[in-house]
Amino acid sequence: MVFLFGVNFPEQRLVSRALQTFYGIGPNVCVGLMARFRIHNTAKIGDLGDRQTNDLAAELSTMTLENDLRRQVVDNIKRLRDMGTYRGRRHAMGLPVRGQRTRTQIMTARKLNKIERRG
Repeated sequence: MVFLFGVNFPEQRLVSRALQTFYGIGPNVCVGLMARFRIHNTAKIGDLGDRQTNDLAAELSTMTLENDLRRQVVDNIKRLRDMGTYRGRRHAMGLPVRGQRTRTQIMTARKLNKIERRG
């Protein structure tokens, strides 16, 4: 087991998969991190050296991830709602925010914006 940024990962897990389990790290950010620390695409997390693991953990600690990022997104939506902008009102009503069709096919937006309607 390899301990990285507060999470234990099995040694057989790919580094790219392990990095993408964190909220806020997608495929593009993952590729950038792996290129910066010279980690191959198919490398397993058990194959990393101690120095690479420590450098990767240090870089992750400087990034805005997990709960901080979730809180930031919620705060941004709340700010839009408080200002009374069009986007804020759409979030509050649980409707599509970015110009999607509303005559049909809005069930996904209603599901995703359900959290924002509370409060």
